[in-house]
Amino acid sequence: MKLKQLGSNQTELVLNDGTQVLFSYETPVACLKDELLLRTDKQWSQTTSRHINKWIESKVYLSDWVQAKRKPQSFFDVLVLKESA
Repeated sequence: MKLKQLGSNQTELVLNDGTQVLFSYETPVACLKDELLLRTDKQWSQTTSRHINKWIESKVYLSDWVQAKRKPQSFFDVLVLKESA
């Protein structure tokens, strides 16, 4: 695993399989897995929403327009827990 500070209260964790996970504060809220962008469907603060949108925009090199698929927050929580087990 590799940890990268992106900004204030924004961190990206790269898992061993190459999956990139965005953390806003201490919560995983989005990921890039197998060239698919995923974001939490949970409504967090405006700041966390801004973190997610900015991070997704930085990953748009995958195509001209990408809309991240929404997943339950539990998906991101489990994704990180599996890696740490």
